[in-house]
Amino acid sequence: MSSAARSWLRPGRPAEPEVVTDPARRREITIELVIVFSITLGLSGMRSLLSLVDSLLRPEPLGDQQVAINVPQATAGLIDLLKQLLSTVQLLGWGALGVYLLWRGGMRLASVGLDRSARMRDVRWGVGLTALIGIPGLLLYFLGWKLGFNLAVQPSTLDQTWWRPITLTLSAFGNSFAEEILVVGYILTRLRQLGWKENSSLLLAAILRGSYHLYQGFGGFLGNLVMGLVFGRVWQRTNRLWPLVVAHTLLDVVAFVGYAALRGRVSWLP
Repeated sequence: MSSAARSWLRPGRPAEPEVVTDPARRREITIELVIVFSITLGLSGMRSLLSLVDSLLRPEPLGDQQVAINVPQATAGLIDLLKQLLSTVQLLGWGALGVYLLWRGGMRLASVGLDRSARMRDVRWGVGLTALIGIPGLLLYFLGWKLGFNLAVQPSTLDQTWWRPITLTLSAFGNSFAEEILVVGYILTRLRQLGWKENSSLLLAAILRGSYHLYQGFGGFLGNLVMGLVFGRVWQRTNRLWPLVVAHTLLDVVAFVGYAALRGRVSWLP
């Protein structure tokens, strides 16, 4: 195995952040991790697991069931718009919480790749990751759906309004910002401080990412597990978080806005 391949498959631990050895501080980090994920994506993972169990208990097979991601939240258009925006604010708040806790712990934004020192390179990497993950991910979803391992996922069932593409785009960015900060930059940094090996922390983060997509079925879990392994490794090797946010945003914009535009016009979409 070449040294380049080995560095991607078995990367060494970086010098920073240092492993925390003080028992009290280690306990604080562990408690912080439990609290953060019990009110954010860890809680979403538990709810998603229960949704999958509920789907499995129904008489119809998974492939004949449907689940929607962006749904109307009110009958009045203005109220629906405001609630859609508040959902995005919540996601941005989750991501901001992870950034704030790292900053309060003495971490610089540059140390997790959230600075603006390489904006064009971050965008190029993001576009490349979009192609790397998007095309195989779409094929995996349709394969899982046709084989009955996935529910029919509807990215959006919002009514056709002037603000639909705006809120769907904002939702895409909100999801990306929250997920990439919490399940990549935040958790992998904290696990490094606790002395976890790179591959072990990567696997845990990827499983967490897959868990809150279980409501989509087993294919949703597997596809996002793979995405988590790829995205997490890219961050571990490049220490850049913005490319992941860019790629995830582009993937969701294509899925959300594209589906809303094509829904009812092509026969192969659920």
